[in-house]
Amino acid sequence: MSNFEKTWKKGEDGESFAKRTREAVRGPQPIKPQIEKASAQLQSEVNRLDAALAKLNQRESMIFRKTVHSVQVHDQESSKAYSNELSEVKKMKKIVTQSRVALEQISIRLQTVTELGDFAATIAPAIGVVRTVRRTLGEAVPDAQDTLGEIGSQLNSIMVDVGEITGTNFSLGEPNEDAQKILAEASAIAEKRVNETFPDVPASNADEPIFTSGEQG
Repeated sequence: MSNFEKTWKKGEDGESFAKRTREAVRGPQPIKPQIEKASAQLQSEVNRLDAALAKLNQRESMIFRKTVHSVQVHDQESSKAYSNELSEVKKMKKIVTQSRVALEQISIRLQTVTELGDFAATIAPAIGVVRTVRRTLGEAVPDAQDTLGEIGSQLNSIMVDVGEITGTNFSLGEPNEDAQKILAEASAIAEKRVNETFPDVPASNADEPIFTSGEQG
């Protein structure tokens, strides 16, 4: 059980907690539709990132062909320039792929929470993931900034509503342990997918971490 869940359930017996959770889902201002809306918005962002990846794949293929041609004709200057450009495209692909996988995972989890009411184990890490992905996608897909900010605010609002109904206080700072696990899994998946596309091209800063901590700008 995560620290967040322990904090949520501290001082609550099982029956009281279950009753308050049901009230949060089906009470005078139902939270379930809000969660469903957030999940649908996240899926829309996943689709947006799929489109961005398709464009990056096309660009990567074109640059890779130019790189190979430059090597074949011994044009070292062009080869180096294309290799550096290809490395940057691959880095962007990794950012977008990581973000896509992470958002898809929390979208699926939110679909589950509408059925189980397992707020503590789902919404808190979702907020952390959305914040981190929004910060990370700033350069790669700037169009996603506004929507992800809206989704993050909506999830925060849900947590406030649940806290008021259940009488529980929440502390939502940096991504918690569950959020970090989701991001780490997404990074591993992205690394594998990107490396399977083309052989790596040596370039500086290739091993810089993608997901970063810190306050959102």
